[in-house]
Amino acid sequence: MPSKELFRPRFHFTAPQGWLNDPVGLVFFAGEYHLFYQHNPNDVMWGAMHWGHAVSNDLLHWQHLPIALSPDELGTIFSGSAAVDWQNTLGLQSGSEPVLVAAYTAAGEHVTPSKPYTQCLATSWDKGRTWQKHPANPLLGNISGGGDRDPRIFWHAPSKCWVMVLYLDQDPSFAILNSTDLLHWQQVSLVPGFYECPDLFELPIVEQPGETRWVLGGADGGYLVGRFDGQVFTPESEKLTLDFGYNFYASQTWNDIPREDGRRIQMTWMRGGQYPDMPFNQQMSIPCELTLHETPDGLRMFRWPVREVETLHGGAVTNDQAVVTPGSDLLPNFEESCFDLALELDLGDVQGFTLEIFGEKVVYDKSSSLLACCDMEAPLETRHGQLSLRILVDITSIEIFAFGGAFSMSSCFLPQDGACPLRLQVSAGRLVVKEMRLNPINSL
Repeated sequence: MPSKELFRPRFHFTAPQGWLNDPVGLVFFAGEYHLFYQHNPNDVMWGAMHWGHAVSNDLLHWQHLPIALSPDELGTIFSGSAAVDWQNTLGLQSGSEPVLVAAYTAAGEHVTPSKPYTQCLATSWDKGRTWQKHPANPLLGNISGGGDRDPRIFWHAPSKCWVMVLYLDQDPSFAILNSTDLLHWQQVSLVPGFYECPDLFELPIVEQPGETRWVLGGADGGYLVGRFDGQVFTPESEKLTLDFGYNFYASQTWNDIPREDGRRIQMTWMRGGQYPDMPFNQQMSIPCELTLHETPDGLRMFRWPVREVETLHGGAVTNDQAVVTPGSDLLPNFEESCFDLALELDLGDVQGFTLEIFGEKVVYDKSSSLLACCDMEAPLETRHGQLSLRILVDITSIEIFAFGGAFSMSSCFLPQDGACPLRLQVSAGRLVVKEMRLNPINSL
């Protein structure tokens, strides 16, 4: 990496150059995680959307591949999803290897004024290296009269059909459609109150063998827990919040992760970060595993960095049973720029603390039970007076997780010149650091 790229993240995904936004087409096949993404290769600002493409075998080391989909007469290439056609429903498989399919939005008005948004299909026979747009495109015309977009497809085995969840923007809602062949689609239900980038998936309930629920989520991280029969989603919760950060938007989870792995893995665009004078713009979050837990408040999703992150750890700095008092600092000589920090804190008689990271302050107030970072604050209750935190820092991002993923906050920031990498302080009382594990993260 050129030394002049001061603000390029060291272990988060960025485009080699140009603009990046939504992760799209996330699919696992033949030992590889495919990451497609909304991409303007010609400018560091949004415009002329393509699908950029990269692959990885560990969710961290990414090989950049040629652009997968480019604009055509139907429109620029907006968000969508990808899957493996294991059942050969398209009838295009030759030999033993199945075809990869990608559903995407052709944003017509960005090529010809008044041209509608429509939904299209592309296929790949070579493990996703090259893509052919289907000759019958568009496969689904405009439904709402507006910017219908972001088709999320997956195979629903119990009903032996494909499911598409599609954002309709005239009356913001998610339409659910079915197809047996990926070519002919029928709308079967509607879920109101969501905006952009739908995702719908099933999760097992942790420590309840055989019990599962479905999760329906939108671009802002709001989600519902409920049941799904292949046609109708029946919510069993109010709309919940997955992440409290300002920079969490347009997440998607990977299709077709093998059963023996069993994880539901999510990646998110960290919208709105700043990268001055860089040849690229915007970054992705760290990939996270999603799990569903029964809590005193009902079923809730937890979000936690994938275990592969630990392979990037350098030598750990530990400091258990340390005490922080006014005027003292836990780590005055720490100088690493990227790290994974785990803290088990006993707040005792302190009313809060400030964790300063390159000049950006993470502030916890015990009286209000609020954690604040990067101009956002969110509710976070202590448990028996204690907090369990994990914080990933990478040049321009701070990702905070609490209590094993019950809380997350994804934020972007610009480090201040000459600021201390890490400082933990209190204004009064004694803060007991029961456990601390500070792992520098090696640059990718």
